[in-house]
Parts: sequence; structure tokens; C-alpha cells
Amino acid sequence: MVDVEDVNQVDSQEEKQETVAEPQAEQVAVEQLVAEPTAPAAETAADENDDGEPTEAEKAKLKDLEEQRAELNNDAEKHRIRRDELNAETKDWKNKRDALNAQVRALVDEAGKNREVRDGFNQKVREVKTVRDEWNGKVSELKDKIRQLRPEPSDDRNGEVSVSQMKRELERLERTQETQSMEADKEKALVKQISVLARQIEEKEKTDEGDDAIRDLVQQLRDAKAKAEEAHHEVSVNAEQAQEAHDKMLSLYQQADALRKEADAAQAKFVECKQAADEEHRLHIEQIKSVHEISRSADGIKNKKFMARKKRADVESKKEAKEIFEKFKNGEKLSTEDLMTLQKSGYL
Repeated sequence: MVDVEDVNQVDSQEEKQETVAEPQAEQVAVEQLVAEPTAPAAETAADENDDGEPTEAEKAKLKDLEEQRAELNNDAEKHRIRRDELNAETKDWKNKRDALNAQVRALVDEAGKNREVRDGFNQKVREVKTVRDEWNGKVSELKDKIRQLRPEPSDDRNGEVSVSQMKRELERLERTQETQSMEADKEKALVKQISVLARQIEEKEKTDEGDDAIRDLVQQLRDAKAKAEEAHHEVSVNAEQAQEAHDKMLSLYQQADALRKEADAAQAKFVECKQAADEEHRLHIEQIKSVHEISRSADGIKNKKFMARKKRADVESKKEAKEIFEKFKNGEKLSTEDLMTLQKSGYL
């Protein structure tokens, strides 16, 4: 392609020297710089005479297109508004779901801590039960030793009542006093009977303890019973605390399950709204594309006159360029404007 600036510099120098370039030399230079393009197709007389004004049918079609575009724009706006509303709902459901899941995690963590507390108390229960069973075993062992050293006479043999029998009777009388309603005289007699029986038991035990060996075993028995009772009490306390932690753990898990169901429902609504929002967005884009297609069709009709004029101008421009090019080939001198015309027309 010819550099216009270079050609201008050559023209300027030639004008200052007031000389004329040799046709043959210029012809060679032009042939080296440009190549003749394919001649433009001839325009028809109908094209040249077309003023570009839309026909009545085109005017009617343009009106119809404008109405369609207005309707599509209205529908597209409705879809956009609904899409934005659904996106807002989607965000709300997402926030609700996340908040519920956070509460579920907190409850599950708290339930886990209570499970650890429960397991700790259950471990203590097992340990203390072992201690209690050891003391209960000791109690049984001491009772056997005392029984061997102090055999209790049989009722059939001499009619003497053993201390254990007396204690059972005392327990029966005390239970009767506690559970049965009776007249004042009968209750007074019962209280007296209980008092007498308790004193008899105490005296009999003191008599039995006269033997040093028995007295020592009896003291060991009392100590063992106290230890067994203490261990049993500790078992009960730890078991109650374990049960309390267990109940709290179950309650927390139940609360977590209820909230998890709410979170699942919120997730379902989130998905539902998101899918609906995506569909509204798809419809919005689809309507916008249709609007653009109609706009292009309408613009084609509106710009028909402009395009006709432009087409005629192009034809004239190509004719002018062809004439200038012929001058080039004939060795005539070209102006800067001529060179620009050739360049725009594709000859350079």
C-alpha cells in the first residue's frame, strides 16, 4: 500500500522545482505501488432510483414491530422484577437455613459435652460399685464369722428368739406404725411394744458382745456396713448426676433434631426460590434477545433511506476511484485528495 505521506512529500518537491514528471517513469512507479482491484459490480437502474422510503406494507410492519417490542419490553421488565424478588427470597431462606444450622451445631456440641459428663459419672459409678461390692463382701464374711462364734439357738429347741428375728419383728412393727391408721390407745400400745423390743435387742447385743472376739468382729462389721453404705450413697449420687446429664443430652439432641428439620425445610425453599429465580432470569434474557431482534428488523426499515443513499454514494465513490485509477495508469499526476480517494476505495 502507498504511504500517503511519502507521496505528499514527492508532490511538494515537484511543485517547488516546477518540473513535470516523465509519464513513463511515473507509470512504472504506480505499477510498482498499486495493483488494480476487481472492478465493482455495476449497479442496477432500480437501485439508483430507489429513494429508500418505506412502503405502506413496511410502515405497517414497523408499527407491528414497535408494538411487539413494547410488549416484550414490558414482559422482560416483569420477569426482571420477579427475578429480583425471588433472589431476595432466596437470600432470606439461605440466611435462615445458615442460622438454624448454626443453632443445630451449637446444640449438638452442647449435647456432646453432656455425653462426656454422663460417661464420666458412669465411670465413677462403676468404680464405686466395685468398692461397695467389696465392702458388702466384707460384711457377709464378718457375719459368717460372728455366726460361727455365736450360734443362734433354734426356736424348736428352747424357744429363745434370735436377734435377727427380733430385728425383723421390730421392722414389722415400725412399718405398721408408719403405714396404718389406728386409734390412739392401740397406737400407744404399739409404740410401747416397739420400745420394749428395741431395748431387748440392745441388751441382747450387749450380752453377746461380752466376748472380746465377738465384740471385735461386731465392731468390724459395723465399720464394714458403714463403708458399704457410704459407697452405696456415692453410687447413688453419681448415678443421679449421670442420669441428669443423660436427660439433658437427650433434650439437646431432640431440640437439634427439631431445628434440623426446620433447616431442611429452609433449604428446600432456598432451592425452590433459586430455581424459580433462574427461570425468571432465563425468560428475562430471552425477552431481551427478542427485543434486540425486533429492534434490528425495525432499524432495517428505518434506515432503508440512509442505506440507499449510502449505497449510491459508494457507487459514486467507486466510479470516481476508477476514473482516478485510470489517470494513474495513464501517468497523470494525482493530488493528495485523489490518493485518499483511491485508498478509501481499496485501490491502494
